[in-house]
Amino acid sequence: MADDFADPLVGRIVAFLRRIGVPVEVASLDGETFLPGVVVAAGRLRVDPARLAWPGDLLHEAGHVAVGDPARPDDGVSDDPGEEMAAIAWSYAAALEIGLSPDVLFHAGGYRGGAKALIENFAEGGYVGVPMLAMWGLTREPHRAKATGERPYPHMLAWRRT
Repeated sequence: MADDFADPLVGRIVAFLRRIGVPVEVASLDGETFLPGVVVAAGRLRVDPARLAWPGDLLHEAGHVAVGDPARPDDGVSDDPGEEMAAIAWSYAAALEIGLSPDVLFHAGGYRGGAKALIENFAEGGYVGVPMLAMWGLTREPHRAKATGERPYPHMLAWRRT
């Protein structure tokens, strides 16, 4: 449950992820992890609340679970650049869906110093990764949605790739 987390922001994010079908479990994570306090393993997020440094990292890592190729074994995060870009776009849409400021997701401690540029990019409609999400049927690219009258990204048609 989201009650497993003392931080209300983390609880809110976890509740959303579980609602859309991204499994989240509390775990003690020993040793080094790519992002402090969270790993993707066996198609789920494993979270160590004591080591989680940035709650927004949960959304980015959940993005990897959500956009990962369903035909690929659930063995962690793919090194596919398209999936990385799609996870960024997915996590931005997720942050907006649950009413979070983009700076919770694109925090100063991440994105190799490029968090501010990502915030500016998305604010200006430069949606990196959205073509991948659209190709997988998860959203509609803004220019295509306008032509058909559909709701555009960051609205999501589905939260998981199937």
